[in-house]
Amino acid sequence: MARMTQRRKIHKFVLDGSPQSLEFPVRHREDVLAVEEPLEIRLGSLPFTVTMRTPGDDFDLVAGFLVSEGIIWAPEQLVSLRFCAGEDENGVQTFNVVEAQLRPDVVLPDRGRNIFTSSSCGICGTDSIDAVRKSSHFSPAADPLTVPVETLSGLPDQLRAAQAVFEATGGVHAAGLFRITDDGGTELLCLREDVGRHNAVDKVVGWALRERLLPLAGTVLQVSGRASFELVQKAALAGIPVLAAVSAPSSLAVELAEASGMTLAGFSRGNRLNVYAGQHRITAPAPVPG
Repeated sequence: MARMTQRRKIHKFVLDGSPQSLEFPVRHREDVLAVEEPLEIRLGSLPFTVTMRTPGDDFDLVAGFLVSEGIIWAPEQLVSLRFCAGEDENGVQTFNVVEAQLRPDVVLPDRGRNIFTSSSCGICGTDSIDAVRKSSHFSPAADPLTVPVETLSGLPDQLRAAQAVFEATGGVHAAGLFRITDDGGTELLCLREDVGRHNAVDKVVGWALRERLLPLAGTVLQVSGRASFELVQKAALAGIPVLAAVSAPSSLAVELAEASGMTLAGFSRGNRLNVYAGQHRITAPAPVPG
């Protein structure tokens, strides 16, 4: 986690009314922060976009971003990834520029996208909503996966238990890719953390592309925050049939999930969850005879 976290001296105010807080209301402490830095993505030698992210798994991030943009969908289309030269004011390599070399037949995107993307919104620079309704090369609708509701409701706790950076900082989102086993259990295939929820998902998708696992049939993507349109889009483009979030989905996320044939669950906390689309994949115990 060396590049993912940073220690900073802080002034901590304690106002709980205890004798110690009354005598020493301000305490000098160190806190651990999640790092946020820009990453420039180049296609060949041409700048494509800049995203704010937590350093780490950058090649996965770039690969997943290209899948999410509908530029590539097979590992053979991505010839190579490399860090380009870039130094800070002290002459230290920043590792903040990645060049993706694509196969010559890959159609490059036009320049209709603004160059800057924040860590809070992955599609804010897109010209119109129509531009993000991309056609997927995979079909989540055809995936026969079923998931016991008890298994789905237990995924947030499994995700939280594996979040090392969140444990240290409390300041990152997480995306976990789970496979449902034959006995209804789960296997965590990949977990990624980032200050941007969309970056965490891109890192998971990019990992899958580089591991030659796309499409991600028979899997569930569990995310730590809300389910936005862009997260549903990223999951659909990767062929993921089920997306679950601990918080709320947006109306457009539900519409896209329905149109893509995906299952979308939200407010997955403790022993409760809401299914907003694709409820046919969720199995529940038979009711107890009254």
